[in-house]
Amino acid sequence: MRKARCGKVLGWRWRDNPLRRRSDVLEAWIVLASWALAAVVAACAGLLGAQLSARAAERDRAGREPVSAVLVRILPGGAPDAVSGVRYDRALATVRWRDANGTGQTGTMEVTPTARAGSGVRAWTDGHGRLLHKPVGPAEATTRAVLAGTGAGLAAGLTALAGGRLVRLRVQRRATEAWGAAWERIDGRWGHTAG
Repeated sequence: MRKARCGKVLGWRWRDNPLRRRSDVLEAWIVLASWALAAVVAACAGLLGAQLSARAAERDRAGREPVSAVLVRILPGGAPDAVSGVRYDRALATVRWRDANGTGQTGTMEVTPTARAGSGVRAWTDGHGRLLHKPVGPAEATTRAVLAGTGAGLAAGLTALAGGRLVRLRVQRRATEAWGAAWERIDGRWGHTAG
């Protein structure tokens, strides 16, 4: 005896079939449209997210000026953590530098724990004498842009797919209600009640 093969038939909603309902065709169009929309929206959102992240990194670099500073002293707290024993790769230190006007400035910044008082360090200022953190390097800026673009693209694409799924559920519910109403009409003709 030959076994019957059961499985999904691709494109069954598109094929001409006497059992195919209008809602089946409508669902097929909704699935196709939601996947196409998700692809376009994800690509656009990904590119936009990456561009915005890259511009933010450029603004961050543009607003910083390097200055030569002298390390005055390392602030306490750069030793290994007593509980976990973790050694941190950065320590806080007080530094002194001269701004563009030649006025002496003092501030706190992160340095390596091996730095010693009196040694020269590179500090970054905003041009008004305020210390800022080191700007993002090109490799880190690229990584951030890729991650921002990927996250934005995934979020936008999944949102479009979720919207398509909600529309499909609405169409399926209406089709089920219509099917139930048709059964009620037929069942009434036969003189039986369901359930």
